[in-house]
Order: sequence, then structure tokens, then C-alpha cells
Amino acid sequence: MKLAALYSGGKDSTFAIYLARQDGHEVKCIVTIFPLSDESQFLHFPNVSMTVLQAESMNLPQLCSYSDSNETKMEVSELEFLLEQAKQVFGIEGVVHGGILSEFQKNYFESVCKKLSLKIISPLWRIDQKQYMKKLIESDFKYIITSVSSEGLDDSWLGRVITHKDIDDLEKLAITHGFNLSFEGGEAESLVLNCPLFSMSLKIIKSNKIWDGYRGRFEITDVTLQ
Repeated sequence: MKLAALYSGGKDSTFAIYLARQDGHEVKCIVTIFPLSDESQFLHFPNVSMTVLQAESMNLPQLCSYSDSNETKMEVSELEFLLEQAKQVFGIEGVVHGGILSEFQKNYFESVCKKLSLKIISPLWRIDQKQYMKKLIESDFKYIITSVSSEGLDDSWLGRVITHKDIDDLEKLAITHGFNLSFEGGEAESLVLNCPLFSMSLKIIKSNKIWDGYRGRFEITDVTLQ
């Protein structure tokens, strides 16, 4: 099936493309909405501008727009517009998204797809979170944490490349503090630097950590493909 991928640059949306291709689907383009701010409840915010480089590395065209509102209905309207474009330009028949547990997001995606007569593919839906986190590393996905906003996750996680040991540590913290191990509840955000889909990896040249004592963000100010 010809698909558009809803893409934020994080581990979930990238791995969803990886699995969709393994299942024989053809990903024709990626679709990205740049949110107004980190107050968005619907969209990934930290370092979403990196998706331009990731699209280049995957050799995939990117359809994108800039939201001027944090209201979910406005963001969904932007998504509908982009998917209409993808349908007209690339002949897509469906959409792949990397949701794991969020009924909130999935319901909106399904509503838009139904309106546009598109099928929705959710290869990560209800996946075992620990197995998934380990499978990412076993599949040669190199990714970093770009934001944290949960008790138990401090600024030491910002910018960290996640390893098998980190997953064991995160599992203990998730049990103690009650957050989702895969960060599906927004406890943290991620950015993929390299994976089997990429022809080039992202190399971070300059970055800043922003930390307010409870939540923080890893802000990339200079990056290149190599």
C-alpha cells in the first residue's frame, strides 16, 4: 500500500516507517506539522526542525506546515490539509503513525483518515513497551532524549544516546514514578540520529540544555548530516 508517514523525527514515528516497509508497504512521503510551542497537546515539539534533515537522509519528500495555534482542532485541520495534498501528489492510500497507547491521538488520526478515505496503519499499537525499547537498539536505532517532563527524569537524560543499560534504568524509574517506559504519555521526547532507514546520520555540532528544576529540553542549535 502507498502510505504517507506522520513524522516527528522521534523514535516512534521513525520505527513505524521501518516496520511498515518491512511489511511490504511503500512510504511515499512524510508529513510534519511544526507546532506553535511546547504547549501543543497533539504534536511533538522539541527539535522538530530536524525532520528536514531526516527526510533528506531517508530520501523521502516532506510535506509540512506551520501551525499558528496550539488548539488541537486547528492542528488536526492542518493535518487534513497535508494529507489531502499527499493523496493528490503521491497517490497515497493510507497513513502510518507511530502511536503506542494514546487513544487521544489515534482517534483524531482515524477521524481524518476516514474523512479522506485513507486506511491507517499503526504497527506499534499496544506493543510491549520493554520489548519495543530493546528492539529499537537491536535494530540499530541510535536516538537521544530531547525533552523530559516527568518525576524521576532529570537533566542528565537530556541529549543522552539510549543504551540497553539505560532501558533497564528507565524501567526501574518508570515503575517507581509511574510513567510509561516508552514515553507515550509525553514523559519524554526523542530524536533519531541514525537508523537503517538513513543514508547519513545526524551529527550534533552545538546544543543547549534548558532545565527549570522539573522539566527540560535539549535544544540543538547546529547540526549536519554525515
